[in-house]
Amino acid sequence: MKIGDHSYNEVKVLKVPELAPQEAIESNPVWKAHVEATKDVPTVTLNDLEWVDAIIFSTPTRFGNVPSQLKQFLDTTGGLWFQGKLANKVVSAMASASNPHGGQEQTILQLYTTMYHWGAIVVTPGYTDPSIFAAGGNPYGTSVTVDQNGKMVENVEAAVKYQTKRTIQVAQWIKNGLQS
Repeated sequence: MKIGDHSYNEVKVLKVPELAPQEAIESNPVWKAHVEATKDVPTVTLNDLEWVDAIIFSTPTRFGNVPSQLKQFLDTTGGLWFQGKLANKVVSAMASASNPHGGQEQTILQLYTTMYHWGAIVVTPGYTDPSIFAAGGNPYGTSVTVDQNGKMVENVEAAVKYQTKRTIQVAQWIKNGLQS
Protein backbone atom coordinates (compact mmCIF):
# COMPACT_ATOMS: atom_id res chain seq x y z
CA MET A 1 0.00 0.00 0.00
CA LYS A 2 1.32 3.48 -0.83
CA ILE A 3 0.55 7.03 0.09
CA GLY A 4 1.93 9.32 -2.58
CA ASP A 5 5.57 8.46 -3.04
CA HIS A 6 5.78 6.65 0.30
CA SER A 7 5.00 2.97 0.68
CA TYR A 8 3.90 1.69 4.05
CA ASN A 9 6.98 -0.43 4.33
CA GLU A 10 8.87 2.86 4.78
CA VAL A 11 8.21 3.16 8.48
CA LYS A 12 10.68 4.94 10.73
CA VAL A 13 10.85 4.39 14.46
CA LEU A 14 12.60 7.41 15.92
CA LYS A 15 13.21 8.99 19.29
CA VAL A 16 13.73 12.53 20.48
CA PRO A 17 17.08 13.41 22.04
CA GLU A 18 17.49 12.48 25.70
CA LEU A 19 18.11 15.69 27.64
CA ALA A 20 17.95 14.45 31.21
CA PRO A 21 21.10 14.50 33.32
CA GLN A 22 22.86 11.14 33.51
CA GLU A 23 22.36 11.12 37.31
CA ALA A 24 18.57 11.23 36.85
CA ILE A 25 18.66 8.36 34.36
CA GLU A 26 20.98 6.30 36.56
CA SER A 27 18.68 6.78 39.57
CA ASN A 28 15.79 4.98 37.83
CA PRO A 29 16.52 1.39 36.73
CA VAL A 30 13.63 1.27 34.24
CA TRP A 31 14.65 4.57 32.65
CA LYS A 32 18.27 3.43 32.50
CA ALA A 33 17.23 0.13 30.86
CA HIS A 34 15.10 2.01 28.33
CA VAL A 35 17.95 4.33 27.40
CA GLU A 36 20.21 1.32 26.91
CA ALA A 37 17.60 -0.62 24.92
CA THR A 38 17.00 2.32 22.56
CA LYS A 39 20.61 3.46 22.13
CA ASP A 40 20.59 2.38 18.47
CA VAL A 41 17.23 3.96 17.61
CA PRO A 42 17.87 6.97 15.35
CA THR A 43 17.05 10.44 16.63
CA VAL A 44 14.26 12.30 14.86
CA THR A 45 15.10 15.33 12.72
CA LEU A 46 13.01 18.08 11.21
CA ASN A 47 13.61 16.44 7.82
CA ASP A 48 11.82 13.35 9.13
CA LEU A 49 8.74 15.44 9.96
CA GLU A 50 8.79 17.03 6.53
CA TRP A 51 9.12 13.61 4.83
CA VAL A 52 6.24 11.78 6.51
CA ASP A 53 2.57 11.74 5.66
CA ALA A 54 1.54 10.38 9.06
CA ILE A 55 3.06 10.47 12.54
CA ILE A 56 2.13 8.38 15.56
CA PHE A 57 3.57 9.76 18.76
CA SER A 58 4.09 7.48 21.74
CA THR A 59 5.08 9.30 24.88
CA PRO A 60 5.31 8.83 28.62
CA THR A 61 3.36 11.19 30.83
CA ARG A 62 5.10 13.81 32.92
CA PHE A 63 2.69 15.46 35.34
CA GLY A 64 -0.15 15.33 32.80
CA ASN A 65 1.98 16.72 30.01
CA VAL A 66 4.55 15.59 27.48
CA PRO A 67 8.11 15.12 28.76
CA SER A 68 10.47 18.05 28.35
CA GLN A 69 12.52 16.10 25.80
CA LEU A 70 9.55 15.87 23.43
CA LYS A 71 8.42 19.43 24.14
CA GLN A 72 11.89 20.74 23.35
CA PHE A 73 11.89 18.95 19.99
CA LEU A 74 8.39 20.19 19.17
CA ASP A 75 9.54 23.73 19.95
CA THR A 76 12.09 23.43 17.12
CA THR A 77 9.36 22.85 14.51
CA GLY A 78 8.52 26.55 14.16
CA GLY A 79 10.33 26.94 10.85
CA LEU A 80 8.48 24.02 9.26
CA TRP A 81 5.21 25.30 10.72
CA PHE A 82 5.84 28.81 9.36
CA GLN A 83 6.46 27.38 5.88
CA GLY A 84 3.26 25.31 6.09
CA LYS A 85 5.20 22.06 5.83
CA LEU A 86 3.41 20.47 8.79
CA ALA A 87 -0.10 21.29 7.60
CA ASN A 88 -2.19 18.27 6.61
CA LYS A 89 0.16 15.81 8.26
CA VAL A 90 -1.94 13.07 9.83
CA VAL A 91 -1.08 12.61 13.50
CA SER A 92 -2.17 10.37 16.33
CA ALA A 93 -0.82 9.80 19.82
CA MET A 94 -0.47 7.21 22.56
CA ALA A 95 0.69 7.67 26.15
CA SER A 96 1.82 5.75 29.21
CA ALA A 97 2.06 6.45 32.93
CA SER A 98 2.90 4.51 36.07
CA ASN A 99 -0.71 4.38 37.28
CA PRO A 100 -4.13 4.10 35.61
CA HIS A 101 -5.06 7.74 36.20
CA GLY A 102 -1.59 9.19 35.73
CA GLY A 103 -2.51 11.79 33.15
CA GLN A 104 -2.40 9.77 29.94
CA GLU A 105 -5.48 11.41 28.41
CA GLN A 106 -4.28 14.90 29.37
CA THR A 107 -0.83 14.21 27.92
CA ILE A 108 -2.34 13.18 24.59
CA LEU A 109 -4.56 16.27 24.54
CA GLN A 110 -1.58 18.51 25.36
CA LEU A 111 0.34 16.99 22.46
CA TYR A 112 -2.61 17.50 20.12
CA THR A 113 -2.59 21.24 20.96
CA THR A 114 0.73 21.54 19.13
CA MET A 115 -0.66 19.51 16.24
CA TYR A 116 -3.65 21.88 15.94
CA HIS A 117 -1.22 24.78 15.62
CA TRP A 118 0.62 22.92 12.87
CA GLY A 119 -2.62 22.52 10.93
CA ALA A 120 -2.22 18.77 11.21
CA ILE A 121 -5.16 16.41 11.00
CA VAL A 122 -5.58 14.62 14.31
CA VAL A 123 -6.84 11.06 14.07
CA THR A 124 -8.06 9.50 17.28
CA PRO A 125 -9.33 5.97 17.73
CA GLY A 126 -12.54 7.28 19.28
CA TYR A 127 -14.90 4.52 20.27
CA THR A 128 -14.80 2.97 16.81
CA ASP A 129 -13.54 -0.51 17.64
CA PRO A 130 -14.02 -3.00 20.52
CA SER A 131 -10.25 -3.07 21.08
CA ILE A 132 -10.44 0.47 22.45
CA PHE A 133 -12.80 -0.63 25.24
CA ALA A 134 -10.73 -3.74 25.96
CA ALA A 135 -7.61 -1.56 26.37
CA GLY A 136 -9.23 0.78 28.89
CA GLY A 137 -11.42 3.01 26.75
CA ASN A 138 -9.29 6.06 25.95
CA PRO A 139 -10.90 7.67 22.87
CA TYR A 140 -8.02 10.15 22.35
CA GLY A 141 -5.34 7.52 21.86
CA THR A 142 -4.22 4.24 23.32
CA SER A 143 -2.92 4.58 26.85
CA VAL A 144 -1.25 2.08 29.09
CA THR A 145 -0.10 1.73 32.66
CA VAL A 146 3.54 0.71 33.05
CA ASP A 147 4.53 -0.87 36.36
CA GLN A 148 7.71 -0.28 38.33
CA ASN A 149 9.45 -3.04 36.37
CA GLY A 150 8.68 -1.40 33.02
CA LYS A 151 5.97 -3.94 32.11
CA MET A 152 2.66 -2.89 30.56
CA VAL A 153 -0.30 -3.70 32.81
CA GLU A 154 -3.12 -3.57 30.26
CA ASN A 155 -3.11 -5.58 27.06
CA VAL A 156 -3.16 -2.79 24.48
CA GLU A 157 -1.70 -4.61 21.48
CA ALA A 158 -5.00 -4.81 19.57
CA ALA A 159 -5.80 -1.16 20.33
CA VAL A 160 -2.36 -0.04 19.14
CA LYS A 161 -2.75 -2.03 15.92
CA TYR A 162 -6.23 -0.62 15.36
CA GLN A 163 -5.14 2.97 16.02
CA THR A 164 -2.18 2.54 13.67
CA LYS A 165 -4.37 1.09 10.93
CA ARG A 166 -6.91 3.90 11.34
CA THR A 167 -4.17 6.56 11.18
CA ILE A 168 -2.71 5.07 8.00
CA GLN A 169 -6.16 4.73 6.44
CA VAL A 170 -7.00 8.40 7.08
CA ALA A 171 -3.59 9.46 5.76
CA GLN A 172 -4.27 7.49 2.59
CA TRP A 173 -7.67 9.12 2.14
CA ILE A 174 -6.17 12.56 2.58
CA LYS A 175 -3.22 11.90 0.29
CA ASN A 176 -5.50 10.45 -2.41
CA GLY A 177 -7.85 13.42 -2.05
CA LEU A 178 -5.01 15.91 -2.36
CA GLN A 179 -3.81 14.22 -5.56
CA SER A 180 -7.18 14.13 -7.32
